[in-house]
Amino acid sequence: MTQKFQNNDEEILIRPMREEDYDRIRELWQTIGGFGIRSIDDSREDIERFIRRNPDTSVVAQTPEGKVIGSILCGNDGRQGSLYHVCVAKPYRRRGIGTRLVSFCMQALQAEKINKVTLIAFAHNDGGNAFWKQIGWNRRSDCNYYEFVLNTENITHFIEADPAV
Repeated sequence: MTQKFQNNDEEILIRPMREEDYDRIRELWQTIGGFGIRSIDDSREDIERFIRRNPDTSVVAQTPEGKVIGSILCGNDGRQGSLYHVCVAKPYRRRGIGTRLVSFCMQALQAEKINKVTLIAFAHNDGGNAFWKQIGWNRRSDCNYYEFVLNTENITHFIEADPAV
């Protein structure tokens, strides 16, 4: 499902995420203000395990030089799909890259007969929430989100937000 498209005189490649992309993806995550990175769940070992479990659904966007400028971790439990760590590097936003990444994931999930997709966007993530609304996703207000932490070693570190945003 690899796709190429022209974006402001630059060719962008949209392709399935691979285990060997980890360092470049992690580097991208470190640039996303307000982004939360978990100490265990987002380790190389756990991301590689996620990709092995979901080999065709996660995606990256990259420049011709191989720089990763966008990514989504996408998987499913056989019943519904989930999107995690949806991001596009700041200089590449508002160019349709995020929409193409989401579309890639949706098509991959449909191929696996998944009929519903969910995600979590932090309430303070104004840009992300505006993006999801703009591309037609529905914010649910009829349910509560609960979690139970099984491993307290799995600490979330938030990347400092860019004050200019």
